[in-house]
Amino acid sequence: MLRGSVRSLATATVLWAALSGCAQKARRAPVIGTAYVGPGTLRIRSDFPLQSPAVATVNHGDKLDIVGRRRKFIRVRTSSGAEGWTDERQLLSADEMANLRHLAERAASMPSQGQASTYGDLNIHTQPQRQSPSFLQVKEGQKVDVLGHLRSPREAQARPPLMPPPPKKTKAEGKKTAVKEPKYRLPPMPKAPPVPENWLELSKSNVDEDKDDAEEPEEEVKPMPTDDWSLVRLSSGQTGWALTRRLTMAIPDEVAQYAEGHRIVSYFSLGSLNDNGQTKHMWLWTTIAGSGHPYDFDNIRVFVWSLRRHRYETVYIERNLTGYSPVLLQNVEYAKGQPAGKYPGFSVCVEKKDGTRSRREYAVLGNAVRYAGEKSCEAPSSLLTEAQAAAKGIQTAPEPPPTESFTQKLKNRMKSLLHHK
Repeated sequence: MLRGSVRSLATATVLWAALSGCAQKARRAPVIGTAYVGPGTLRIRSDFPLQSPAVATVNHGDKLDIVGRRRKFIRVRTSSGAEGWTDERQLLSADEMANLRHLAERAASMPSQGQASTYGDLNIHTQPQRQSPSFLQVKEGQKVDVLGHLRSPREAQARPPLMPPPPKKTKAEGKKTAVKEPKYRLPPMPKAPPVPENWLELSKSNVDEDKDDAEEPEEEVKPMPTDDWSLVRLSSGQTGWALTRRLTMAIPDEVAQYAEGHRIVSYFSLGSLNDNGQTKHMWLWTTIAGSGHPYDFDNIRVFVWSLRRHRYETVYIERNLTGYSPVLLQNVEYAKGQPAGKYPGFSVCVEKKDGTRSRREYAVLGNAVRYAGEKSCEAPSSLLTEAQAAAKGIQTAPEPPPTESFTQKLKNRMKSLLHHK
């Protein structure tokens, strides 16, 4: 008898648990959108505050179902079924995730402009914006390939919504509000009086007319603050954006000491030689003075190792350039004082005084650098073109239209009325 009671109780417990599970599944919120994890790791919390316990930990690129929203917080459901809250700024839309993957695919073929390292842990962002999710972290001393630079406004940029806006409620068709006719009809409006002959005198104010007609001083428009970002590629092939000021180009210090406070934009080895068992390279670099310029570099310089003095010396330098990345290592045609043919060299894209761009080619003949000619400069990488164009647009604000005084506005208005008559 006792065994039968125990069996019945166990069966009832199992049935109650199953029914409870079914009821909970039935009460689960429907999916209203899809998002992807932006940061490298993200903790999904049981509630809004950061002190709330985590219900799950997800990784960059994981797909999440959106099941709710409150202000800037999104309720998501993981692939394991855990539900919790996170900030919408930590999530990427399907388009943003696709663009990030496409960025890595296209950047895989871009030529490196040199390697860089960092003195501390450095966050790699999905977009050249401080508020964008950081999905990777470069450790101190780890090297990355620098592919290009651009300047981006510091203020937050509008991002595409994670979910489409709810449809607007339309009024039901067929329900027309009846217009009630007034009990008493209003009399017709009287004819407008003619313009008085002394309207110019009547329109004058007590303020001196010269002061009214004087141009008001234009307010000084402060330029929008910007940040310089570098497109970097890790050894794993992952690509993203890092603040340029946090990167240090990995050219040897015995060469970097000649930068004289200018920022090294790119560097390349043009060859090497042996000095008492030590390998010394021939270095090409580009640098830029200051910040906030719409171009990439203003100086190119080539260093060679002197076997007699055992130090680096400059063999070629050009200043005051308006140069654009990328700098390319390539074989170039050269025939002056040499048998005609192709020689190792490099090329840079510079802007002329007339605004056109040309790619100047240089041949490297031993320890000498010779100008080899120029060709039309190809368009810069499409990954940077749009952002660079936008950066140019924010350097100077558009001039405001001239303002007219009240008297001048009134005169113009009256003249138009008289002319219309």
